[in-house]
Amino acid sequence: MEKSLVIIKPDGVQRGLIGEIIGRLERRGLRLAAMKFMAVSSSLAAQHYAVHQGKPFYAGLLDYISSGPVVVMAWEGPKAIEAVRQTMGATNPTAAAPGTIRADLALDIGRNLIHASDGPETAAFELGLWFLPEDLVSWARDGERWVFE
Repeated sequence: MEKSLVIIKPDGVQRGLIGEIIGRLERRGLRLAAMKFMAVSSSLAAQHYAVHQGKPFYAGLLDYISSGPVVVMAWEGPKAIEAVRQTMGATNPTAAAPGTIRADLALDIGRNLIHASDGPETAAFELGLWFLPEDLVSWARDGERWVFE
C-alpha cells in the first residue's frame, strides 16, 4: 500500500474543517494510518519546507505552518499519493477542479487548507520527518473489498 503525508494547515484547523477534510479522504476510500494534533516548531517547519529555502515565499511558509495547530496524518491505499492530490485539488484554490477540497473550501493560494506529498520519495521523506515507524498502523477495513480489488 502506498502512503502519503497529509497536513491540515492552521487555516483548516481554525476554520473547523478537520472533520470535513478527513471525511472526504475516508469517503474516497483511503485508510488512515496515523494522526496527531500538534504545534509545529520552527525547526520542524524548516526541515519540512527545506526544498523551498531561498525562494521569496519561504519565510512566509515557515511563519504560516507554525502560526497555529495542525493535524498531521498518514493516509494509505492504492495510488494514495495521486488519490489524495486529486481529492485536495490544485495549489491555487481558484484553479482547482470543482468538488475538490481546495475548490470547495478555499479562495487564496496562501490559505489553501491542506498539504500532501507530491510523490513517493517526498512521501517517504515527509512521513519519516513527522512520524516514527511505529506510529504508522497498517490495518484493513472489513469493507475494503468493495473499494479496491
